[in-house]
Amino acid sequence: MEPSALFTWDLPAGPAQPAEAAAPAGSLTPPADVVVDRDDAPGDAVREVAPAHDAAVAPAELEAPLPASLDDVDATVLVHAMRGAIDAGHAGALVAGHLLSAHPSRRVATFDVEELLDYRSRLPVLTFERTAFTDYVTPELALDYIATKDGGLLLLHGTEPDLRWETFSSAVREIVERLGVRTTVGLHGIPMGVPHTRPISVTEHGTREELLEPGPELFGTVQVPGTAASLLELRLGEHGHDAMGFAVHVPHYLAQAEYPAAAAELLRRLARVSRLPLSDAALEEAASTVREEIDRQVADAPEVAAVVGALEQQYDSFVQAAGASLLAGGHVPSADEIGAQFEAFLAAQAGEESEDPGDQPGPGSSGER
Repeated sequence: MEPSALFTWDLPAGPAQPAEAAAPAGSLTPPADVVVDRDDAPGDAVREVAPAHDAAVAPAELEAPLPASLDDVDATVLVHAMRGAIDAGHAGALVAGHLLSAHPSRRVATFDVEELLDYRSRLPVLTFERTAFTDYVTPELALDYIATKDGGLLLLHGTEPDLRWETFSSAVREIVERLGVRTTVGLHGIPMGVPHTRPISVTEHGTREELLEPGPELFGTVQVPGTAASLLELRLGEHGHDAMGFAVHVPHYLAQAEYPAAAAELLRRLARVSRLPLSDAALEEAASTVREEIDRQVADAPEVAAVVGALEQQYDSFVQAAGASLLAGGHVPSADEIGAQFEAFLAAQAGEESEDPGDQPGPGSSGER
């Protein structure tokens, strides 16, 4: 199968038409289909549904042109935050939903999920009301242009491919080359033995060391479960394209819950790389609310409080010994320890897929996928 057959352009190739300015706040209400769904759905608990039409949901100062053709697309950064096997705290999905709801956007390309999705492993959700099926959450993988007052970026979001990883990687490379993307950035969360009461840390990785901020090496050489996103980064680098990623560390006891604090940290890293004004105010507000709920639940559960307390002592001891950060020294997990942590996380997610989608845990629970 040719890589170009995996996707369809949603913008004409050209000639370029006069750019259409995104409407300021108040001129359009946010379309109903630009949402972040919090339903506990097997395989797709957090989903960001891109608008079927153009979205104009930004503050007045973010009046920016939206591309009318492929020739109008001016974005040097493509960020991918796909829903897949590994996204602890739904950190990447929350960033994608935030970008779609906070900025004007336009659909650039749509992937053929029929060629990429293993439906039996993902089990998309249908709604049953009394005597009939009434709705179906259609899986989607799409590329949108996100506009800000200082320029735009491309967002690849939706369901991460189960199949045809190599063909998918080649297809994204074709898009990168056609649209003149200079840097591709992946965002996701990974479960770690860290407390929610301490500063959030992030592991950076990339195809060139020059892309990364100087910092200590945490993992050394290990083998971890592969994803389409990680293969994409590898293949882009092999073809001479800059690609990097941010893996935010999410407390393992919150890995299945939404954790906006982790998403806010990812957004700040993305803003640094893209040099675009990406406000994290909404995520920070959500993070504050969730933090209060987590603290309440921890206070009500002595056994959980004991775990958090032990993690705090471990973290503080490492920081004191290193004089800087948990990442600067202390115990470096072995390959077996890291692999076991990933396997436990994946096993927990696999178990979630068989649960009743009607159960909706609270913000600090561990039952949501």
